[in-house]
Amino acid sequence: MNSMLHKSEQTTSDRERRMHTTTTQSSDTAQAAVSSSSQEPSEADIATFVTIAQSLEQELRSIVIGQEQVIRELLLVLFAGGHALLEGVPGLGKTLLVRTLADALDLKFARIQFTPDLMPADIVGTTIVTEQAAEASTGTTRAFSFQPGPIFANIVLADEVNRATPKTQSALLEGMQERTVSVGDRTRPLPQPFFVLATQNPLEMEGTYALPEAQLDRFLLKILVTFPKAADLLRIIDTTVGVQTYRAKQTTTGEQLLRLIEIAKAVPVATHIKEYAVRLLLATHPDHEDAPENVRRFVRYGASPRGLQALITTSRVRALLEGRYNVSLEDIRAVTFPALRHRIILNFDGLADGITPENLLETLIEEVETQ
Repeated sequence: MNSMLHKSEQTTSDRERRMHTTTTQSSDTAQAAVSSSSQEPSEADIATFVTIAQSLEQELRSIVIGQEQVIRELLLVLFAGGHALLEGVPGLGKTLLVRTLADALDLKFARIQFTPDLMPADIVGTTIVTEQAAEASTGTTRAFSFQPGPIFANIVLADEVNRATPKTQSALLEGMQERTVSVGDRTRPLPQPFFVLATQNPLEMEGTYALPEAQLDRFLLKILVTFPKAADLLRIIDTTVGVQTYRAKQTTTGEQLLRLIEIAKAVPVATHIKEYAVRLLLATHPDHEDAPENVRRFVRYGASPRGLQALITTSRVRALLEGRYNVSLEDIRAVTFPALRHRIILNFDGLADGITPENLLETLIEEVETQ
C-alpha cells in the first residue's frame, strides 16, 4: 500500500515537473519574441501595424454593424495589451464582437457565463484525482492532476461579470494583473497574449454585485455600447436574418500581435503631452488645488495612476491608427472618457444629483485646457 502511494506521488511529481518545463519553455519563447521586438520599429514595422490594424477593424465592422466607435476603442485595448469592460443593454452584439475578434486573430477563445453560483475553481481550474497507468505493473494508480479552467485561453469573455459574487470576481484579478494563476502551491503562467473582455448589463441591478474599485481599475478602458441607428438596424436585418452566415477572416496571429503591441509601446510621447495627461488625472481628485468646482462637489475619489498609464498607452495606439507616429493632444482627449470614466468615484451628492463621470470629464477637459 505504501509503495503504491509512493509511486503515485512520484508519478504526480514527474508530471508536474514536465508541465512546469513546458510552461516555462512557452513563457521563455514568448519572452524571447518580445525581447527581440523591443528594438526601435522601422518604417516597415509601422506600415505593417497600420495595415493589419485597418484590416482587423474592417473585418470587425463587416460583421458587427453600427458599433464603429466601440470597435475602435476595443482595438485600442487590444494593441495596448490591456483588458476591457463593455457595458450595454442586451442584444447589442457585445458577445458577437468578442467572438468575432477571437476568430479574426486565430486565438484560443473561452467564454465564462457569470452566475451567482459560479465558484473561483470554475474559472481558474482545480486539482482532481485521475486514474493513471502504473509504470511497473498492468494496473492503474490514482494521482492528483491539475485541470485548467477556462481562464487558460488567449481571449476570455467574462459575460455578465457583475452577476457573480465578489469572491468569484476576484478570481480574475491575478490573471489580469500578473498574467498568472495560483492554485494550491503552484503559480502557472497564462498563455500569451492574454486579454479579459468583460461585459455587464447596466439595467438589471437585482441579483448583481457591483465590481469593486480595485477590479474596475484593472480594466484599461470601459467601453459603452450604445444602441444602433435606424440605418444600422436595417443593415443588421440584412446580414443576420437570412440563410447566409458571416464569419471573420483571420488577419493576424498571436505571435504577430505581440510584436504589434511592442511597436505601439515605442511611439514617442512629447513632454508637454505627458504633462497634459498628468494635469487631467490630477484634476479628477477633489483635494487637488487645480480641481474644478464640480469635481470638488461631486467626486469622492479620483483616478489612480493606472488611469494615467491608460491615457498614454491607448493614445499611442490611436496615433498609429490615425497614421501618425507621435501622440497629439487630440489623442489624449479622445481616450479620456473610456480611460477615466470607471475610475472616478462619485460621492453621495453626485449620485443624488444624477451627475455622470462623462459630465465631469467634459468640464474637466475645458478647465485643464484653459489653465
